[in-house]
Amino acid sequence: MGNAGDEALLMSLLQMLPESVEPIVLSGNPKATKKSYGVYSCDRKSTFTLLKVLQQSDIFIWGGGSLMQDATSLASPVYYAGLMALAQQRGLKTIAWAQGVGPLNKSFTRWLTKQVLLGCDAISVRDGASAKLLSDWQIEPVLAPDPVWALASEAAPALPDTDKPIVAVVLRSHPLLTKQRLQTLIQALKDFQIQSNSFILLLPFQPERDMAIAKQISAQIESDTKILTIPNPKQLKGLFEGVKMTIGMRLHSLIMAAGSGSNCFALSYDPKVTQLMSELNMPGYELQTLPNESRTIAAAWLEHLEQPRAIEQIKIDSLVDRALIHQQLLQSVILNN
Repeated sequence: MGNAGDEALLMSLLQMLPESVEPIVLSGNPKATKKSYGVYSCDRKSTFTLLKVLQQSDIFIWGGGSLMQDATSLASPVYYAGLMALAQQRGLKTIAWAQGVGPLNKSFTRWLTKQVLLGCDAISVRDGASAKLLSDWQIEPVLAPDPVWALASEAAPALPDTDKPIVAVVLRSHPLLTKQRLQTLIQALKDFQIQSNSFILLLPFQPERDMAIAKQISAQIESDTKILTIPNPKQLKGLFEGVKMTIGMRLHSLIMAAGSGSNCFALSYDPKVTQLMSELNMPGYELQTLPNESRTIAAAWLEHLEQPRAIEQIKIDSLVDRALIHQQLLQSVILNN
């Protein structure tokens, strides 16, 4: 669906699959997926195609991410649970891979999620809260960091030609990012840029949803700013190696940046981001309690910009190594198929 975080999860999954596997990727844009990754791809909303693909397949994998959550709507958990149930009814081996389960606010979606997970041959989750929820259901998943920690990096297109410290900003549209809060953040960025003499690099991770915000920020910051979109997840991760600090809402912007040595400051709109902040001792704000004073926010960013590398390389290496546990799980099921 053009979301860089989801694309990074897909690329991580393809990177971890045994070479003997012929993947068929369900996509919102099959032509783009086939072109980008060199895999067969089909329309995720075509019932006839989905039934045909399941008939041809041996294994069904829920790709990583927060598929089973009802915070936005009932449509997502019903769709993904339906696919998993169809695969299980047809006798395919099924894997729930690198999942972030929840939030599940409704009893129906909790029941639905539990039922399909009970039928899985293997389950891995990417955070402790998901592992605890499943444990409460007497389901014992494998727990490992998000697979994008282990995504290989590639050289990115040229960064802006500047001697100033580059600060990446990754915002997304969300009900918690109200017009007032966005304007407060923009004013904070303007203050921060002047005081830090930095270059603001705006990265819309999902252009369809994020570009309007990036353009709004760019219009109010008159110089030393650029909007950049990089479709290739490996190159996008590589870009952060030249970024001194990242201010991010999107989970995978923070994972990519932290894994590439960029100091991160989180703006959390979701429990998955809050959990990452807690696990890595990453500074940031919950959007619902964002300070009203832009000067307060700018001062926090200035202080963080001057900090040495926030996460030690030994911890990054550990996260990368443990993220490969998701690969071991795939291989244990697929190679024994």
